[in-house]
Amino acid sequence: MPHDHKKKLKPFAAEGPSNLKHPESRLSFFERYLTVWVIASIVVGIGVGKIFPSLIDVLGNFEWAHVNIPVAVLIWLMIIPMLIRIDLHELRHIHRYWRGLTITVFINWLVKPFSMAFLAWLFIRHWFSAWLPAAEIDHYIAGLIILAAAPCTAMVFVWSYLCRGEPHFTLTQITLNDLIMIIAFAPIVGLLLGITQIAVPWDTLLFSVLLYILIPFLLAQFIRYSTLKWFGVDWLGKLLKAFHPISLVALLLMLVLLFSFQGEAILKQPIIVLLLAIPILVQVYFNSMLAYWLNKVTKEKFCIAGPSALIGASNFFELAVATAVGLFGLNSGAALATVVGVLVEVPVMLSIVKIVNKTERWYSRGSHSSS
Repeated sequence: MPHDHKKKLKPFAAEGPSNLKHPESRLSFFERYLTVWVIASIVVGIGVGKIFPSLIDVLGNFEWAHVNIPVAVLIWLMIIPMLIRIDLHELRHIHRYWRGLTITVFINWLVKPFSMAFLAWLFIRHWFSAWLPAAEIDHYIAGLIILAAAPCTAMVFVWSYLCRGEPHFTLTQITLNDLIMIIAFAPIVGLLLGITQIAVPWDTLLFSVLLYILIPFLLAQFIRYSTLKWFGVDWLGKLLKAFHPISLVALLLMLVLLFSFQGEAILKQPIIVLLLAIPILVQVYFNSMLAYWLNKVTKEKFCIAGPSALIGASNFFELAVATAVGLFGLNSGAALATVVGVLVEVPVMLSIVKIVNKTERWYSRGSHSSS
């Protein structure tokens, strides 16, 4: 007999926002020090590339139908556990949160990718070009565009909790963004790469969407609803908890693999990582504060404004890495640019959470409304 699954799955942990003492209290140990693990993965990856070059060549050439098998496996392990969290039933709340959702969609799909394309063109092609390898400039720009065109999925749950965000709004906006991403990701990336005069391998781009967005999304939803139907909500919670460290370990292994290819270039020009981080930081703060301000202007509640601003700032960097690798290869500047997004994600997002929480009193003045 199927398990009774009428009991609702709580979007966040059982403890309420009132129990929150420090922003980091909702992050696991692994997540809290993600930047440290990323730096460690960079060091290990560069070391492995130096010590075992033949092994890295074997892994790099282990392909089927132009898809690198180790990369594909690691990416599915990263993405699927995150997509299992998506609850399509949350779309029934769209009418309740229409202001915040309109702002979220506007920032994520009409501002964020285009502002990143402009910043990448300005910083990478012009201001920083003298310090970057000329052959990789197009790839760096492409990687930054791909990063910005992939709105965050999993970590928004954490960021929203830390700023006392409305949980159903958070789930609704994540679900809506994922559905839009299936349709809009490839056209936006293709358009912006074309505008910046970067050759667009459309067949590879569309195949990446199929392989790294649509198929994982459908598989994740099958796992989610099968688990709910046959085992119930408690089992789904246990499954998500068990998958979470697997996803993070897969991410770190992917970074080790990427930097085993990228190591030589980084050792020659270590400033590359810093130069790539600057336009990412400018874009993150610009988009998050714009979304936050637009929510205030439209008199949306603070518990909606926080998650709306945070999803506009963070990135689905797992998908970005996957797409960059699929389009341009493991040792490309595009792959490196997306990895820099991973490097800055946690400290930058925690700083935005802190800004949002510290300005709650300012935000709430004259912003009361009914949803």
